[in-house]
Amino acid sequence: MRNEREKSGIFCIFARMKLIHWGFIGCGEVAEMKSGPAFNDVPGSDVVAVMSRTEKRARAYAERHGVPKWYTDAQELIDDNDVNAIYIATPPASHATFAIMAMRAGKPVYVEKPLAASYDDCARINRVSQQTGVPCFVAYYRRYLPYFKKVKEIVNNGTLGKIVNVQIRFSTPPREQDFMGEGKLPWRLQTEISGGGYFYDLAPHQLDLLQDFFGVITQADGICANRGGLYKAEDSVSACFLFENGVPGSGSWCFVGHESAREDRISILGEKGTLAFSVFNYDPIRLLTSEGEQCIAVPNPPYVQMPIIRSVIEDLQGFGLCTATSVSATPVNWVMDRILGKF
Repeated sequence: MRNEREKSGIFCIFARMKLIHWGFIGCGEVAEMKSGPAFNDVPGSDVVAVMSRTEKRARAYAERHGVPKWYTDAQELIDDNDVNAIYIATPPASHATFAIMAMRAGKPVYVEKPLAASYDDCARINRVSQQTGVPCFVAYYRRYLPYFKKVKEIVNNGTLGKIVNVQIRFSTPPREQDFMGEGKLPWRLQTEISGGGYFYDLAPHQLDLLQDFFGVITQADGICANRGGLYKAEDSVSACFLFENGVPGSGSWCFVGHESAREDRISILGEKGTLAFSVFNYDPIRLLTSEGEQCIAVPNPPYVQMPIIRSVIEDLQGFGLCTATSVSATPVNWVMDRILGKF
């Protein structure tokens, strides 16, 4: 009898929860590997429709993941009465258009990073969100991963003492597709679609994390170059910036470096020690103080977007708070546009 009451109680709790029925605009690699499955794993959430401009891709994704409906027109998906929240997993140039369409239809949005292809488009999204009262969240999921929560804990617990400097260093050799030539390059290297080159795709994660640790960046400048000649977008970037708490920082990104220079590292320098970690490889966190060196391994969940998606859903259901909003994401685009000399 007790088990039946417990089951009944659980059912009542779920019945009172707001059910979030997602529609996906875009069903490519990110939705396949990093995020898509997580939407069905959180209580009170499921995926009811997907959209791709390519009919074959939309239908295949729907069949593969058991999604009831598929579309080739974004407006039709947004207008679907069974859909009450929208996930946007398209290249950045269309983020603002789709996000604004969804919010004007009264449907909350969860959009892939970066929020848009420019700071100006981010401002447009924020204005519409404020006007409509409809929330927009952004997939800066690394904030929510155990690995980076550990980094933030060390930064905040005084182990490093006063923070005096932050340094980003990233270098990788060219990818195979980088040699394909104009007309065949991946969308990330088509600046009119992505907002920039690989810098605009990868640096957002690094910059968002650091602004989550130290507050927004209030000054930023950069020097950009194309040294490899493989495509038109910048492939080498150097930058300096200043956080609102007075901490200065610098960054160096190279996407045409030799294999011997491969690096994925952020160093946080304090008066009592240094903390180093990677953003994309999840190498063990390295803490060096006068007491010696520690290497701290922190595992992440199989679906890296699961923690943030859970936070978004709980926020929409009314008993949680997700901090990765369009407002908090906008400073990342401001910094990148400053570094790239867009204004």
